[in-house]
Amino acid sequence: MTNRTHLNDQALDFRSRHVAGRPLVLPNAWDVASARIVADAGATAVATTSAGLSWDLGAADGDRLGRDEALDAVARIAAAVDVPVTADIESGYADAAQDVAVTVRAVLDAGAVGVNIEDAWHGGSAPLRPVEAQAERIAVARVAADAEGVALFVNARIDTYLMGAGEPEERLAATLERAVAYLAAGADGIFVPGAVDPVTVKALVAGVEGPLNVMAWPGAPSVDEFAALGVARISVGAGIAQAAHALVRRAARELLTEGTYGSLAGGLEYGELNALLGDGS
Repeated sequence: MTNRTHLNDQALDFRSRHVAGRPLVLPNAWDVASARIVADAGATAVATTSAGLSWDLGAADGDRLGRDEALDAVARIAAAVDVPVTADIESGYADAAQDVAVTVRAVLDAGAVGVNIEDAWHGGSAPLRPVEAQAERIAVARVAADAEGVALFVNARIDTYLMGAGEPEERLAATLERAVAYLAAGADGIFVPGAVDPVTVKALVAGVEGPLNVMAWPGAPSVDEFAALGVARISVGAGIAQAAHALVRRAARELLTEGTYGSLAGGLEYGELNALLGDGS
C-alpha cells in the first residue's frame, strides 16, 4: 500500500494546479517511457490515456481491459515519475456502482492522485449512462477516496459532445445538467472532450461551477486561447500515442516498400533515451 500521507500531499498539489485561465497542461502518457519523456519535457503532472494504455497492452479501448491489468500499468507509470499522476479509469472498471470503490482504492495503491471517470456507457442501452446512475458512481469514488484520507481529484468526464449524444441544439444544456449532478455528487472537475469551438467552451466555462478540462487536437485553439476562455485543464487524450503509432506505420511502410529510412530521422538519441530509463524503475 502506498503512503497515504504522501499521496494526499501530491493530491493537494495536483488539485492546486487547476486554475481557470492558467490551465494545467497534460501531454498524456501510456507507459513508463512516454511518462518519463513527458515529465522530462517539463510537465508538472502526468495523465494516462486509457486508449494508449490499452493499445500498449494489446487491447482495444472502451472498458476492454480488466482493473488489475490497467492499474498495474498505472502503478509502473506512477513509480517512474516524481510528479503527480492522474489515471484514466474509463467508466470505473466496475459493473456495479459500489465496485467503483474497489477501483479507487486500487488507484491509490497504484500511486495515482487523480482519476478521469466517464459517463460513456460501453455496451449499454444508450450512448451515456443515466445521469443519476453516473452521479452514484462518482459519489462512491468520492467516499472511497475520502475514507482513505486522500483528496483524490475526481475529474468527471461528460461524453455528450464526444459521443454526439442527443440533438446538437440540446447538447450544451444536457452537458451542464450532468455537470451540476456530478459536482454535487463529489466530482472536483468537469471534462468535456469533443467541445473545442470557442463559443461552446466559453459557455461551458460560464455554466460549470468547477474547473473545466478540454481535450485538444490539431486545429483546436492554442493553450493560450483556451486559457483566455477560462479553461483550467488541457489534455490531448490518445493524440500523442496515435502520433507515435503513425510514425511506426510510416517507418515500416517506407522500409518495406521503398527500402529507405527517412522516417527514422529526428528520433530521440539512443543514449538520451537509455539514460532517461536507466535507473531501472
